[in-house]
Amino acid sequence: VRLVETGGGSVQAGGSLRLSCTASGYTDRSPCMAWFRPVPGKEREMVARINGNGDTLYSESVKGRFTISRDNDPNTVVLLMSSLKPEDTGMYLCAAREVWFCANTYRDFALWGHGSQVTVSS
Repeated sequence: VRLVETGGGSVQAGGSLRLSCTASGYTDRSPCMAWFRPVPGKEREMVARINGNGDTLYSESVKGRFTISRDNDPNTVVLLMSSLKPEDTGMYLCAAREVWFCANTYRDFALWGHGSQVTVSS
């Protein structure tokens, strides 16, 4: 099983970007998948997650601006980021669990993508 990420880039504040992450090798129910980003001096922050039932959860800092969803391929998730702010800048890491239900911290995720850089200028 591996994760392949696409998307990211540079945009001005107020703009939008799209991230995509495909988990290959799963044969059972769609896994829990999420995006994390590093926070200086703290653990990786979970930005958004989606479980095998399609239930979603967002951090307070992105709620109402970011949307996580599954693509036509149930093992591909998309993160639509709108109304971007300079503080959203960072390396966004896609992560997946080996089960359909989610957990809250990065330690509970066994699979990680290579990361997608998001840069928001003011």
